[in-house]
Amino acid sequence: MKPTRSLLTSGLALLACVFVGALAYRWSLDAQLSGQQRAASQRLAFAAQSLESLLQRNEALPALLALHSRTNLALQRPDAKNLQAANAYLASAVALADVDTAYVMNTEGLTLAASNWNLPSSFVGQNYRFRPYFEAAMQGRTGRFFGVGVTTGKAGYFMASALPPEAPAPGVVAVKISLDAFEAALAGGGDTVLLADREGVVFLSTEPAWRYRTLAPLPAEVRTRLQGVQQYGNHPLTPLHAEASLPADGDTLRLQQAGHLRDFSVAARSVGPLGWQMLLLADQRPARQEALVAGLAGGLCAALVLGLALLRRLDRLGRAERAASAQRLREAHGMLEVQIAQRTREITAANAALEDRVRDLQQAEQIVRGTRDTAVQAGKLAVLGQMAAGMSHELNQPLAALQTLSDNAIALHQRQRGEDVAENLRLISQLAGRMGRIVRQLKSFVRKEPPALSPCSVREALDHALLLLAPRCQAVDAQIAVADFDEALCVLADATRLEQVLVNLLRNGLDAVQHQAVREVRFAVEVQADGRVLLRVADTGRGMDPEVQTHLFEPFYTTKAGEGLGLGLAVSRIIVEGMGGTLAASNLPEGGAEFTVRLPRAAGVVAQGKAAHPATQDLP
Repeated sequence: MKPTRSLLTSGLALLACVFVGALAYRWSLDAQLSGQQRAASQRLAFAAQSLESLLQRNEALPALLALHSRTNLALQRPDAKNLQAANAYLASAVALADVDTAYVMNTEGLTLAASNWNLPSSFVGQNYRFRPYFEAAMQGRTGRFFGVGVTTGKAGYFMASALPPEAPAPGVVAVKISLDAFEAALAGGGDTVLLADREGVVFLSTEPAWRYRTLAPLPAEVRTRLQGVQQYGNHPLTPLHAEASLPADGDTLRLQQAGHLRDFSVAARSVGPLGWQMLLLADQRPARQEALVAGLAGGLCAALVLGLALLRRLDRLGRAERAASAQRLREAHGMLEVQIAQRTREITAANAALEDRVRDLQQAEQIVRGTRDTAVQAGKLAVLGQMAAGMSHELNQPLAALQTLSDNAIALHQRQRGEDVAENLRLISQLAGRMGRIVRQLKSFVRKEPPALSPCSVREALDHALLLLAPRCQAVDAQIAVADFDEALCVLADATRLEQVLVNLLRNGLDAVQHQAVREVRFAVEVQADGRVLLRVADTGRGMDPEVQTHLFEPFYTTKAGEGLGLGLAVSRIIVEGMGGTLAASNLPEGGAEFTVRLPRAAGVVAQGKAAHPATQDLP
């Protein structure tokens, strides 16, 4: 009877531990998935905005091309001279607008002129009357369509507009835009992103095996319609999974990836004028692994509590048995009984205190790791906020120039000054490229990512920092002088975080010299014999007071009243030490301060991704 009762008690205790572990797993999984969903939605919103901007940027291009005299002459009198002139005009327009192809069709859908007229895959002579964008343009609307090209076999986004009613001859001008660069940018971001049409056909994916698959089985009438317009060529359009309905925001999707079935959290968002659906799929494996750890910890804690309770119960039973025996041996063993009971209580208390201490240390370690990463991101955002006014000025100038050049282009076009219009459009393209480089660098700088040490080009990290600091240099009328060093030099670091450290140190130098007669910040590189690389940032300021040096790397300590959070140097030291390096500061004998970053050199690695730079560079 007693063994049976003991087994029953053990079984109930085991079930209790499993139940507590399951509750901890469920709670942790819900929290992890909720956080994952919020983060995925934020990243998806940025990607969708980028796609909207790309599509809207060229929305008016077909209508503008339709107004040109060469386009009208090619439709009015399609002789060899007029068609060749239209071909040349379309080729130059495509180069300026950075689109894939532009072409002109008559009312029967026959292509008379195209920007790729001299290529084997030329559209000239092809008939696209069956395409929906042609039909929409002929009805007076803007035609929009995404599909695989029947001539080139390459997918693209097509836009078409009919010539205005006052034109000498009717016809349609169409433009094809490639989304390959946008897809490559998504793949470079590290997220799994899909872009599907309103029927659920995936036509853009960071996972190549999922392209031209469907999010749900296609009805027969939809498949027939897609084949009729040859939207996706000969691709079989097989479903990615067997669910009958399209996935929605917040759903969980199970898909085959790299030979394994995996569960993904779905963040979905409508994008574009054609009812496209952009999905960001977040792999649930990390969340489930974290939840599993939490569940195991919960089960172990429950087992520990039950073990302590059992220990106390056994202790009480033992004391009762000893009390029964003590009736006969009280005088001989009285003192021994007291010592045993006292020692038992001390051991129990010591065990409990030790376990509490271990848990406190684990929680403290988690808090330190989270605080460090948050401080790094806060430092980024603080620097970004301080640079906001300068960047606003840096972007407002090109915007004003863009407006002026656009107005001039309209006026010049009305005066039939084609070459001047082309020159204006070339200047507009250059200004847009300049603004794009600034925005891309800001996006890369502010992105929150875990540190990943790899060979990092010192030249490339410095150039990114100089681009971000250009407005600040102009604001304080200062220079950043870069001494000659090996362009191929690499250090073992996280590229984004090294860039953040350089921005912090160079900006501090600019702040230090803004009220000085000589306003110069110097950057130099020194390779030591022990394989370490020194990055030196010196300024011509007043130097640091002893009191300031004492508290220099303390969080929230700042000498700039009303400016900054006092996190820059503290975060910079955390970043550098996290990459296996050191950050030190000192005053120079000739005046001013110098900060030295010491990092390990990445041997045998040649920097990539940038053209050669001058040996010494002054940034005004």
